[in-house]
Amino acid sequence: MSEENNTNYVEPINNASRPGTLAGLSLTVLRFSAGDPMLLRVILSLGAIMFLLSSFFIFFYSIYPSRRILWMGTSATFLIGLLCSIISSIFMILI
Repeated sequence: MSEENNTNYVEPINNASRPGTLAGLSLTVLRFSAGDPMLLRVILSLGAIMFLLSSFFIFFYSIYPSRRILWMGTSATFLIGLLCSIISSIFMILI
């Protein structure tokens, strides 16, 4: 019984840590790209913000799975963050 309670409390944290890690990676790259163009820094910042929002959405969706708007928010912000990461990677290769 206590094992089940533990998983109920740990599962939302585990789910939220995955996009949170991607946000941390985006912020790390942002930190080391201080001399790069402003457009690259804006795209990296936007990607980090989207991954953080995705992390919050998936955390609350794990607690309240009946709220479909949280799942839609999770998927939309994660995909936007992923798109920003891809664009910034291509931009870094080109410059």
